[in-house]
Amino acid sequence: MNTKLSPPVSYYGKDTPLPEHKELRAGPLSLMFEDGDLRYVRFGNQEIIRRVYVAIRDHNWDTILPKLSNLQMDIADEKFKITYDVENKQDNIHFFWQGTIIGEEDGTVTFSMDGEAISTFERNRIGFCLLHPMSCSNIPCHVEKIDGTIEKGIFPEFISPHQPFMDMQAISHQVETDLWAEVRFSGDIFEMEDQRNWTDASYKTYCTPLAVPYPVEVKAGTKVSQSIRLILKSESNKTNPVKKIACLTNERDSHTIFTFDTEASYSMPRIGLGIASHGQPLSKKELERLKAINLSHLRVDIDFNLDYQQTLQRAINEANLLNISLEVALHLDNSAEEQIKSWKRAVEQFEPPVTTYLIFHLDESSTSSKWIEIAHRYLSGAKIGAGTNAYFTELNRNRPSAERLDLICYSINPQVHAFDNSSLTETLEAQAITVESAQQFSAGLLLAVTPITFLPRVNPNAAAPESAPKAGELPAQVDVRQMSLYGAGWTLGSLKYLSQSGVYSTTYYETSGWRGVMETEDGSQLPEQFQSIPGAVFPLYHVLADVGDFAGGEIMLSTSSNPLTLEGIAIKKGGQRRIILANLSLSPLEVEVKNLAENVLVRHLNETNIQSANRNPEGFRAELGQRLSTFNGDLTLDLDSYAIARIDET
Repeated sequence: MNTKLSPPVSYYGKDTPLPEHKELRAGPLSLMFEDGDLRYVRFGNQEIIRRVYVAIRDHNWDTILPKLSNLQMDIADEKFKITYDVENKQDNIHFFWQGTIIGEEDGTVTFSMDGEAISTFERNRIGFCLLHPMSCSNIPCHVEKIDGTIEKGIFPEFISPHQPFMDMQAISHQVETDLWAEVRFSGDIFEMEDQRNWTDASYKTYCTPLAVPYPVEVKAGTKVSQSIRLILKSESNKTNPVKKIACLTNERDSHTIFTFDTEASYSMPRIGLGIASHGQPLSKKELERLKAINLSHLRVDIDFNLDYQQTLQRAINEANLLNISLEVALHLDNSAEEQIKSWKRAVEQFEPPVTTYLIFHLDESSTSSKWIEIAHRYLSGAKIGAGTNAYFTELNRNRPSAERLDLICYSINPQVHAFDNSSLTETLEAQAITVESAQQFSAGLLLAVTPITFLPRVNPNAAAPESAPKAGELPAQVDVRQMSLYGAGWTLGSLKYLSQSGVYSTTYYETSGWRGVMETEDGSQLPEQFQSIPGAVFPLYHVLADVGDFAGGEIMLSTSSNPLTLEGIAIKKGGQRRIILANLSLSPLEVEVKNLAENVLVRHLNETNIQSANRNPEGFRAELGQRLSTFNGDLTLDLDSYAIARIDET
């Protein structure tokens, strides 16, 4: 049994240190080098490129993680040169490449890779990916095709279901009135997809075109060479654009401000959890702790190819004991009518407290109308929803008919393409745009995001069965951040953006176990890999409970001046207001909170008290916090690494 968690485990679930990053300058540009990638290329305070990296993707689109070596860095005030070696090795895949990144005083940045396949393997992709930030939405751009022609376009406002630009060898977008950022590609044909489909906060330009058949066998000895070049161009001073732009400010605002609008608010969505996938009933203590979250529902998935009655009975028992309803996902096949008849008989026998049905078909990415019609013949007394059990992508590309539906649904997880903390944080803002985009084609129907998980439950794009975990490895659906402070902060950010976008219902995680909001009383099945405390809650439990205190209330529109570092939510009900803040970084933060009442109570959850708070959540939740006075409604707080702060007005 774990008696004490190390700070890194408390912060983000494991003892492995986070990758180091190096701040760089290329003339008027600031940027970051981290673990072989370039990130957050900025001109002044304006981000122009989110990330540049090399991706090795196998036959199932799984990412083969890189291992860096021989890193050499030559860094000056306004320029730099970085070289390094990378090995991508997993199972039968072995690929080696050398990276070179050069930043020049005129703002030109060149990133090249030269690689070779050491083994013979199948790939879906090898090469560069470049991400334009979500802030490029609605910004004009020029696309240079491989035949040299120029196509004028605009970055999509709402999420594009298919590639907005194809057959690219360059793209430029407007940064300011007289300044454009051009990116040139070599070594392959590139095209762009709208990554917001998967809640990545970016537009991704990648190689090889998806119209080219895949997977492709890569023979040992095959060489791959590519490069990407970023160039700043001034329309009025083409001979010497640096002279014009070098004088512009490049100072970034380090002061973090959180504010909220008391007049702009949204109804708090229904918040539920999935029943535990470990299959064991909840204990009395677990039930009592779940009651403190004030859930609206439990989700249960019914697979008619399995004996589902035991699962159903467990879900009914737990919902009744918690005095909440069930969200039932029915997974049909081509025997759909007989399956729903079977379900109707089960309903008559067991009387489950169902308020929502989600209708899916095992062979469809998004539900066809005929299955919805069959559901309507036999189901009553509950809302009927449909859409996809997979990502927003599948919903966006296969939009269900709004007729005969009460709601449309899709799921979210932040790790389709990237897995580091920074990338997960980036996905939070993008969750809102999935809702806003869905509202454009859902004919005013209610929207349900269900479930929200840290990792994919299934791979909808897999060309072959997923490999079972090796001995001592966590299942592919389990993320150690589930039991960390970072996991709590990410959950808070997700609740904020989904709520502010007007979603009707959300379903998060599971009730208990390593995919839940608390550990089982037996503890982790792999305690060295998933270092939770048996019988303890996870920090995200406290976030859900703090929000749950205001169930049926309203979410106020709130803004963080640096959402990649700090997120928060502002809620109100019956004259009471509560602010919850989360530091999403390892660095301590000084945060200024505005628009507060004269007196507040502040309670912190951080590395110093996380274990006692999780072992004894009842005692922690009884703590009111420190009484503080604001200055004209402003309050300055210090937030430790990955800390959560709750502010209650008095």
